[in-house]
Amino acid sequence: MACCVLQITGLVFGGVGMLGTLAATAMPQWRVSAYGEANMVVFESIWEGLWMDCISQLGLRLQCKLYDSVLALPPPLEALRALMCLAVLLAIVAFLVAIVGVKYSQPSKEGPQVSPFILAAGVAFLLTGSLVLVPVSWTGGGIVRDFYDPAVPAPLKRELGAALYVGWASSALLLAAGAMYC
Repeated sequence: MACCVLQITGLVFGGVGMLGTLAATAMPQWRVSAYGEANMVVFESIWEGLWMDCISQLGLRLQCKLYDSVLALPPPLEALRALMCLAVLLAIVAFLVAIVGVKYSQPSKEGPQVSPFILAAGVAFLLTGSLVLVPVSWTGGGIVRDFYDPAVPAPLKRELGAALYVGWASSALLLAAGAMYC
């Protein structure tokens, strides 16, 4: 009975982690403008994501623009995109394998018969959680480093965006799901 509860909990954590990974990948709020001067009135906020930049004017008008060319992107952004896309695909596969594993795990008199799909799903969830953690933490570390660097001009400083928090939470859920399955 405890095994089944653990599998269902892992499936729920993995499903929510999968959705969070997809959301973090699509969200434009990876890096958010950080104008914080005491004398400055801010009319615009800038959001930078993996796929587009957005400008919010007075919180009323949002204008987003996709990046013009994949070839013109800086190599770190290309790597972040690739890792997050790979994480989304692996999260979907892990979730589907976990569903199959839960379906074919049968309780018996000798104890629960755990499907080999369960272990595969656990490893896939652990790998996916790690894949999400790398680009999110890499971006977060760069933002914090630049924010406290006096050589970076104030208008170019950025803060941690909502997508990073979604990514960290998703990574934690995916790692927890993988641990439950393993």
